[in-house]
Amino acid sequence: MPTVLLILAGLMGAGGVVLSALGAHAAQGLDPAALMLLVHAPAIIAVMAAVHVGLLHRMTGLVAATVITFGAILFSGDIALRVLAQSRLFSMAAPTGGFMMIAGWILLAIAAMLPRARRE
Repeated sequence: MPTVLLILAGLMGAGGVVLSALGAHAAQGLDPAALMLLVHAPAIIAVMAAVHVGLLHRMTGLVAATVITFGAILFSGDIALRVLAQSRLFSMAAPTGGFMMIAGWILLAIAAMLPRARRE
Protein backbone atom coordinates (compact mmCIF):
# COMPACT_ATOMS: atom_id res chain seq x y z
CA MET A 1 0.00 0.00 0.00
CA PRO A 2 2.77 2.56 0.69
CA THR A 3 4.01 2.29 -2.91
CA VAL A 4 0.49 2.78 -4.31
CA LEU A 5 -0.01 5.87 -2.16
CA LEU A 6 3.31 7.34 -3.32
CA ILE A 7 2.39 6.66 -6.96
CA LEU A 8 -0.98 8.32 -6.43
CA ALA A 9 0.71 11.30 -4.75
CA GLY A 10 2.95 11.72 -7.80
CA LEU A 11 -0.04 11.53 -10.12
CA MET A 12 -1.94 13.99 -7.93
CA GLY A 13 0.95 16.46 -8.15
CA ALA A 14 1.04 16.11 -11.93
CA GLY A 15 -2.74 16.46 -12.11
CA GLY A 16 -2.60 19.59 -9.99
CA VAL A 17 -0.13 21.19 -12.37
CA VAL A 18 -2.27 20.23 -15.37
CA LEU A 19 -5.40 21.67 -13.76
CA SER A 20 -3.49 24.86 -12.86
CA ALA A 21 -2.38 25.26 -16.47
CA LEU A 22 -5.89 24.60 -17.78
CA GLY A 23 -7.27 27.10 -15.30
CA ALA A 24 -4.79 29.74 -16.37
CA HIS A 25 -5.27 29.25 -20.11
CA ALA A 26 -8.59 27.62 -20.89
CA ALA A 27 -11.14 27.05 -18.14
CA GLN A 28 -12.04 29.23 -15.17
CA GLY A 29 -12.94 27.52 -11.89
CA LEU A 30 -10.26 24.82 -11.73
CA ASP A 31 -8.18 26.52 -9.03
CA PRO A 32 -9.83 24.73 -6.05
CA ALA A 33 -9.28 21.32 -7.68
CA ALA A 34 -5.66 22.12 -8.54
CA LEU A 35 -4.98 23.49 -5.06
CA MET A 36 -6.31 20.40 -3.27
CA LEU A 37 -4.13 18.12 -5.38
CA LEU A 38 -1.01 20.29 -5.10
CA VAL A 39 -1.35 20.68 -1.32
CA HIS A 40 -2.20 17.10 -0.49
CA ALA A 41 0.28 15.33 -2.79
CA PRO A 42 3.37 16.42 -0.81
CA ALA A 43 1.45 15.96 2.44
CA ILE A 44 0.86 12.31 1.55
CA ILE A 45 4.56 11.87 0.80
CA ALA A 46 5.40 13.44 4.18
CA VAL A 47 2.93 11.17 5.99
CA MET A 48 4.44 8.12 4.31
CA ALA A 49 7.94 9.24 5.32
CA ALA A 50 6.77 9.81 8.91
CA VAL A 51 5.24 6.33 8.97
CA HIS A 52 8.45 4.85 7.56
CA VAL A 53 10.70 6.40 10.23
CA GLY A 54 8.30 5.54 13.05
CA LEU A 55 6.98 9.00 13.89
CA LEU A 56 3.39 7.82 13.44
CA HIS A 57 1.44 4.74 14.43
CA ARG A 58 1.89 2.66 11.27
CA MET A 59 -1.62 1.41 10.52
CA THR A 60 -3.37 4.62 11.56
CA GLY A 61 -0.91 6.68 9.52
CA LEU A 62 -1.49 4.50 6.46
CA VAL A 63 -5.26 4.80 6.85
CA ALA A 64 -4.93 8.57 7.27
CA ALA A 65 -2.85 8.85 4.09
CA THR A 66 -5.31 6.65 2.20
CA VAL A 67 -8.34 8.65 3.31
CA ILE A 68 -6.62 11.97 2.48
CA THR A 69 -5.56 10.63 -0.93
CA PHE A 70 -8.98 9.44 -2.00
CA GLY A 71 -10.69 12.47 -0.49
CA ALA A 72 -8.50 14.83 -2.51
CA ILE A 73 -9.01 12.79 -5.69
CA LEU A 74 -12.78 12.71 -5.17
CA PHE A 75 -13.03 16.42 -4.37
CA SER A 76 -10.78 17.53 -7.21
CA GLY A 77 -12.21 15.07 -9.71
CA ASP A 78 -15.75 16.30 -9.10
CA ILE A 79 -14.75 19.98 -9.36
CA ALA A 80 -12.76 19.36 -12.56
CA LEU A 81 -15.56 17.32 -14.12
CA ARG A 82 -18.07 20.08 -13.33
CA VAL A 83 -15.89 22.69 -15.02
CA LEU A 84 -14.64 20.66 -17.99
CA ALA A 85 -17.66 18.47 -18.80
CA GLN A 86 -20.56 20.22 -17.04
CA SER A 87 -21.16 16.93 -15.26
CA ARG A 88 -20.57 15.46 -11.81
CA LEU A 89 -19.03 12.29 -10.50
CA PHE A 90 -22.13 11.80 -8.34
CA SER A 91 -24.30 13.89 -6.08
CA MET A 92 -22.32 15.23 -3.09
CA ALA A 93 -18.98 13.94 -4.44
CA ALA A 94 -17.02 17.13 -3.66
CA PRO A 95 -18.40 17.51 -0.11
CA THR A 96 -17.76 13.81 0.52
CA GLY A 97 -14.16 14.25 -0.63
CA GLY A 98 -13.81 17.31 1.59
CA PHE A 99 -15.14 15.41 4.58
CA MET A 100 -12.70 12.58 3.83
CA MET A 101 -9.77 15.00 3.78
CA ILE A 102 -10.84 16.46 7.13
CA ALA A 103 -11.23 12.96 8.58
CA GLY A 104 -7.82 11.96 7.20
CA TRP A 105 -6.13 14.92 8.87
CA ILE A 106 -7.83 14.05 12.18
CA LEU A 107 -6.62 10.45 11.77
CA LEU A 108 -3.12 11.80 11.20
CA ALA A 109 -3.29 13.65 14.53
CA ILE A 110 -4.48 10.44 16.20
CA ALA A 111 -1.63 8.50 14.55
CA ALA A 112 0.83 10.91 16.15
CA MET A 113 -0.72 10.34 19.59
CA LEU A 114 -0.86 6.53 19.49
CA PRO A 115 2.03 4.41 20.73
CA ARG A 116 4.33 3.30 17.97
CA ALA A 117 7.04 0.70 17.57
CA ARG A 118 10.45 1.97 18.57
CA ARG A 119 13.12 1.93 15.87
CA GLU A 120 16.42 0.57 17.16
